Amino acid sequence: MHNISYSTIIYLTLELYQYILPLKIVHNDRSLLQDLKSGSKEAFEQLYHIYSKQIFHNILRMVRSSENAQEILQIVFIKVWEQRESINPELSFKAFLYKISNNHIFNYFRSAGIERRIKAYLQSTNTELYSHIEENIHIAQQKELLHLVIEKLPPQRRVIYKLCKLEGKSYDEVSQELNISTGTISDHIVKANRFIRDQFLLRKAFGSITIATLLFENL
Repeated sequence: MHNISYSTIIYLTLELYQYILPLKIVHNDRSLLQDLKSGSKEAFEQLYHIYSKQIFHNILRMVRSSENAQEILQIVFIKVWEQRESINPELSFKAFLYKISNNHIFNYFRSAGIERRIKAYLQSTNTELYSHIEENIHIAQQKELLHLVIEKLPPQRRVIYKLCKLEGKSYDEVSQELNISTGTISDHIVKANRFIRDQFLLRKAFGSITIATLLFENL
């Protein structure tokens, strides 16, 4: 029989709890949290019933997607179980939940923002090329190709490009982080843009076999 961790069981079953009527219990957070710290699954389930609905609605208000909100909610309570031994029963458990959920909401928007920037870059670099790719290749393949091309940039240029274009940092922020001038950063970005554009143009001209060779050949 396969060994399954309790965290995995939580992930697979939390969705079921939303269909179960809330438990009619008189709860005391401090007592439940002390039991949770000791590894009580019953205390964990009671805390989920008590707080999941309001945490879910707070997440939903931010991400505006029931599916994504439910996924983030599951992650929040998995984190609660994994970090149970470090929970302080004397502090507000609700505040603890809001802190975890807000961190994951931030990660959700950050991830979504990176995807939007990649798509916007493909559109702005060459509209005709983007239209051609969009008609023939799935979006996921485009993003994969862009990442492969970025990895072919020289090391410092690749780092600068990712910080500026994918993480959205300003030239000043990158200048301070890498201890180089904004002029040097601008030069790297211009050359990186030219290289990436040329790689996509080559892909359009010679087809997928040729570009695959270009991307995987030794530098």
